[in-house]
Amino acid sequence: MNTLATADVGALLQLVPVQRAGWALLLAAVGLPVVGVVIVGLDIMPVRFAMMHVALFGIAVGLLTGLDPMLCALVACALAGAGVAPLARTPDGLSGAMGLLMSLAVAAALLLLAVSGVNASGAFALLWGSILSVGTPDLVVLGVLAAAVPGLFWWRRRDIGLLLYDRELAQCSGVPVRALTAALLVLVAVAVAGAIKLTGALLVDALTLLPALAARRLGSSLKSITLWAIGIGVAVNLTGFLAALWLDWPPGPVLVLTAGALVLAVHVISERRTSSWRAPASASLPSSH
Repeated sequence: MNTLATADVGALLQLVPVQRAGWALLLAAVGLPVVGVVIVGLDIMPVRFAMMHVALFGIAVGLLTGLDPMLCALVACALAGAGVAPLARTPDGLSGAMGLLMSLAVAAALLLLAVSGVNASGAFALLWGSILSVGTPDLVVLGVLAAAVPGLFWWRRRDIGLLLYDRELAQCSGVPVRALTAALLVLVAVAVAGAIKLTGALLVDALTLLPALAARRLGSSLKSITLWAIGIGVAVNLTGFLAALWLDWPPGPVLVLTAGALVLAVHVISERRTSSWRAPASASLPSSH
């Protein structure tokens, strides 16, 4: 039976849609867990929920206008991320903005779908994802994220480390806090929109937040946490996807369960330190020059 199952998986891996899905998950594992590090570091958990609703609005606009729905979702999320950046001076201010944005976006999406008469099933399909329908444009988006997100972290690692540690300290140290925060929020927003097609809006944490949560228990600096997040993302995505093919189960839930199991396993390991991960991260910054 195991031999037959292995043979079935091998046959499935020869199919182009399955290969594209595998490449998409591999690219996602490089960029999206780093976005999770930003979400955890800035303590902006509500952002991902707000962007899911903004993506729904963007998809509704795409269905109405005949444009590519996912492209509209990406643009809508990028504009929303840039728009709320000025409100990110304090976590409370950003949380309130995200709540307002989430409410307005979902209301506008539902109204647009109702008034236009567009079939809403295509818009609400994003809640569940469709990993085997990944196309070349989706791979391009994920490829850009896989290059841009780690690239930005490496290029501005000192500034980002200071920003994640203390916003006021970063400001006093000459870090362009507003511009950098805006750039990070846009990346977070676009990354959430880019991940939606792989796991669905409801399960996007498997690609972003969960690897970062596990990585912060294993890493001792911002650099090591980032590398751990990418490594965990790759392991979770490939293992979960192969397990889903082998068991003939939906990939999205399997990815979440795989990532969640790994996070729980990591958290039973004794803590290597008692202080916050942010302090060691910032303390290691001078050595990165």
